[in-house]
Amino acid sequence: MSFSVLLIEDEPLIQRSLKKLMEKRGCAVEVESLGRSAIQKILNGNFDRIICDLMLQDITGFDIIEESKKKYSLEEIGQIFIIITAYSSEQVLEKASQYGCCVLSKPFNDIQQAIEIFISKGSQNEFTS
Repeated sequence: MSFSVLLIEDEPLIQRSLKKLMEKRGCAVEVESLGRSAIQKILNGNFDRIICDLMLQDITGFDIIEESKKKYSLEEIGQIFIIITAYSSEQVLEKASQYGCCVLSKPFNDIQQAIEIFISKGSQNEFTS
């Protein structure tokens, strides 16, 4: 059974690159550019990992996480979600930690390491950058 990933990213180049790299590693990757449609996919689908850009065109990654509480417990959210953002501030890191989510800053220092974090099955908390 392959590792299923939902990638919520509105920057086409980043979206395509991450999708391709994760698929090369055997992941089944669905992509979404808008937060509201991503929420529908989350509530109706099953994903091992949800990689979510913080700043989307319609809503924020935190809005998506809030909506995901209809399906997942806070503990599950911390295990499933990884937030990617070019705007990591103290407030963002603090809010992400309330959900137990890992935050990776874009651009990634090491894309291969980022992919490893995205597709590892363990707890993500130790990877906060």
